[in-house]
Amino acid sequence: QVQLVESGGGLVQPGGSLRLSCAASGSISSINRMYWYRQAPGKQRELVAVIGSGGNIYADSVKGRFTISRDNAKNTVYLQMNSLKPEDTAVYYCNSPIGLGRGSWGQGTQVTVSS
Repeated sequence: QVQLVESGGGLVQPGGSLRLSCAASGSISSINRMYWYRQAPGKQRELVAVIGSGGNIYADSVKGRFTISRDNAKNTVYLQMNSLKPEDTAVYYCNSPIGLGRGSWGQGTQVTVSS
């Protein structure tokens, strides 16, 4: 399996935008689905977005604001985050079906939305 490394997080003001990247150590072209999760302080990790051959799925809380995409040539999955809100503050993680099945997670990237 490939190793996934998240990046692109940081501090952004409400209403701002941020683009997260999930770089894989190997090819992801054969992986049909990739996921973005997040975990806010004091809360459980929650699914944010899924990209799959049948279409993308988003949590209701981010629908219309976030867009998941992938570039197989770069072995990278992205999460474009627009119109950010303070409640989007969390550590964001990407994962694959294999990683989810094994309960394996990377370090994630911190997103803080604050004025």
